[in-house]
Amino acid sequence: MSTVTFYREDSLPFLEAKRCMRSDLAYQKHFHEEYSIGLIDEGETSAWCDGTLLQVEAGRVISFPPKMMHACHPLDDMEWQYKMLFIKPEWFKGLNHTELGQLDIPYLLEEGKNNACRLQINRTMEALISKGTPLEIETALIELVQALVSQNTEDLEHESQRKEDQKYVKLIKEYLHAHFDENVTLEQLENEASISRFHLVRLFKKWSHLPPHAYQILLRINHAKLELTKQRPISEIAAEVGFYDQSHFSKAFVKIVGATPQKYALSI
Repeated sequence: MSTVTFYREDSLPFLEAKRCMRSDLAYQKHFHEEYSIGLIDEGETSAWCDGTLLQVEAGRVISFPPKMMHACHPLDDMEWQYKMLFIKPEWFKGLNHTELGQLDIPYLLEEGKNNACRLQINRTMEALISKGTPLEIETALIELVQALVSQNTEDLEHESQRKEDQKYVKLIKEYLHAHFDENVTLEQLENEASISRFHLVRLFKKWSHLPPHAYQILLRINHAKLELTKQRPISEIAAEVGFYDQSHFSKAFVKIVGATPQKYALSI
């Protein structure tokens, strides 16, 4: 049966897992607040990551740091299954500075490293699904991260931004994060970044791969996910994050999360 399922362990609030067995599910450009590590179990996908289009086949691991834009479109007429781990950034505070720096790189991995990470993803998922102990689950997760951050010159890195561009994009993003639930205007962003709105839109889209309004919608959906874990009314959350009605909220949520707000809330 085609389905999307979420898994959690109450004593490990920094971790969420997702398993997708739905061949018709594609994701538009989006990002996660968490560090995400995925494994394709079956099928093949066109994976767009921060400006680069990749073909990713079954057995491959792919990961993204928080707020890195990506999209996924499985190939037609193929069975499609994958699993994904979402890890909140605060959990990584136990890593040293070098390891933390390496986490900023989205990987398509060298074959030997890919095989090691694939094994650890499966172990972590199996522990979660089978209701393993928190000790077992977190140990498997740590072993996965240790394998993921090990250096390998054949890993694929993403394009870095120019320092000047970073300054402007950072200011715009910070403003949108602080005012994601408001009706932000280009005039406000123009004043915040001290560049013209024409240059602002071009620069933001070049490095964020979305215009500012679409980026703001992603922020709203990511915040809504957090609020849904608190078992709050969906209509209340929709209004709080700036959607004019629950139907509009639900359509936007499905495009990014792969499940309706109702189904996501019930999985918690």
